[in-house]
Amino acid sequence: MRYEITGTPLPVATCYLANGESIKTQQGAMSWMSPNMEMSTNAGGGLGKMFSRALSGESMFQNVYTARGGEGMIAMASAFPGDIKAINVSAMPIVAQKSAFMASEAGVNMEIFFQKKIGAGFFGGEGFIMQKFTGQGIVFLEFDGSIVEKQLAPGEVMLIDTGCLAAMEATCSIDIQMVSGVKNVLFGGEGFFNTRVTGPGKVWLQSMPVSSLATAIRPYIPTGS
Repeated sequence: MRYEITGTPLPVATCYLANGESIKTQQGAMSWMSPNMEMSTNAGGGLGKMFSRALSGESMFQNVYTARGGEGMIAMASAFPGDIKAINVSAMPIVAQKSAFMASEAGVNMEIFFQKKIGAGFFGGEGFIMQKFTGQGIVFLEFDGSIVEKQLAPGEVMLIDTGCLAAMEATCSIDIQMVSGVKNVLFGGEGFFNTRVTGPGKVWLQSMPVSSLATAIRPYIPTGS
């Protein structure tokens, strides 16, 4: 499969598939495609997989597009101003925020990732349930705002504002850390907790989570009389 990601702030991932090659997508992800792309909707592994996708913020069914009679093309547009990242999970599983999945090659598997620490689930901003991607191939993930990548050394720690952790390699661990100082908590505007990620591994940080955007524009939305 060949692919290109173009456009900003609403990018498009365009994939070119060889004859017989398939790609799995989230329901409604397809924006345009060549006429030789054959679509099939299925449960993607039975009831267990269906409910796993639902719990992780995705639709219960998935679409599979297969190129027939030659090379095919399919394009998927972002649903929110942000970025699309193509990540190869063959060498390292990836853990991502809920609803990040857009599409993947056929050899990629998606499963639920449960936060093991209660505090991180309640206060870390990512929730108890995240998405974990394993297997062979490329997964396309949709993130909010601009994306910054950081490589953490073994034992290296990064403190991240609530909701700004988009994804991380599975070798990283996640926890929370309370903001120190009463005045900092009450008047600093950063909340009570930060997400604490410890390496080794790569992390993907997003500049504008949907929740932050909603808070920013709420004062400008007219209210009913």
